[in-house]
Amino acid sequence: MEKLKIGLIGAGGIAQSRHIPALLALSDQVSIAAVSDINEETARTVADRFSIPGIYADYRDMLLVVDAVVVCTPNKFHSEIAIAALSEGKHVFCEKPMALSTDEAQLMLEAAKKAEKILAIGYHYRFTKEAQAAKTLIEAGEIGSPLVARVSALRRRKVPGWGVFTNKELQGGGSLIDWGCHFLDLSLWLLGNPQPAEVSGKAYNSLSKMPGQVNLWGGFDHENFEVDDHVTAYIKFKNGATMLFETSWAANIQEDITTVSISGETGGIDLFPFVLNQAKYGMLLNTSPEWLPGEDDPGIPQMKNFIYSCLGLQEPVVKPEQALQVSGIIDAVYASDLSRESITLAKKEDI
Repeated sequence: MEKLKIGLIGAGGIAQSRHIPALLALSDQVSIAAVSDINEETARTVADRFSIPGIYADYRDMLLVVDAVVVCTPNKFHSEIAIAALSEGKHVFCEKPMALSTDEAQLMLEAAKKAEKILAIGYHYRFTKEAQAAKTLIEAGEIGSPLVARVSALRRRKVPGWGVFTNKELQGGGSLIDWGCHFLDLSLWLLGNPQPAEVSGKAYNSLSKMPGQVNLWGGFDHENFEVDDHVTAYIKFKNGATMLFETSWAANIQEDITTVSISGETGGIDLFPFVLNQAKYGMLLNTSPEWLPGEDDPGIPQMKNFIYSCLGLQEPVVKPEQALQVSGIIDAVYASDLSRESITLAKKEDI
């Protein structure tokens, strides 16, 4: 089987820590042909470190020598780059979130359909062992119809002090669009991606504007902090299901909390740690697995799914239509915060 030639656009931390190691682990199916970064020195350093032959300052030149690209740039450039690559007939893996806005994400989806190429979005929590196990049990009917999702993605005083995470122009937001989006996507997927009907949300950033910051992930400019560091939301779906959602970079809590809990008509599932909760045979049963199949690093099965989808051997686990839905809810949460009113999503195209 001929190897898929991959190029990376953006040579920063996520490319080096997750995607390049995953691609190297799958070297029987793929080769890293090139890397591109607006800082050519960064591209050269990464190429030398990982023995990547091609180095480009302009990603458009790189598109001539690859079959697919992995987009690891700030959020502002996701849509522009993905559409350019798809228009040149390249498959695209794009880091989360899909884009800065629903409108931009919609253009990406249309470009993928027109090009008839794969467009995958980097919501890697779907590929965790716990998520895969939960999806299997939910689809097998072990909890009945899902009714309520409770999602908490809370870090204690861990605003990312590096890169551009707190730059609103480049990222579009903070804790929700960077961190919480993973768990929003995961919970939507476990619910079966029902169509949202109404979103009520509140975004905070007063904590990170205070002087004398205690922050475990480096310093940042508290005086010019413009993005959200804490977000809450309540989401109603057209099928009657609901979601209670909270995410934070900087919560004043005892310790970090990462939980996704799905309650159904006949049982429930908690992730991180994984527990199946049921009421059967006159008993309340909590079942914890002795062993779960899958990789400890979700980046490997995520990239394997993308590569095999490009080769026509699998279907993408994260479909662009579903990632578009995540972006639509993020937009609605921010809009609800600004208007101080709930946002009604009446049409399918609104999500």
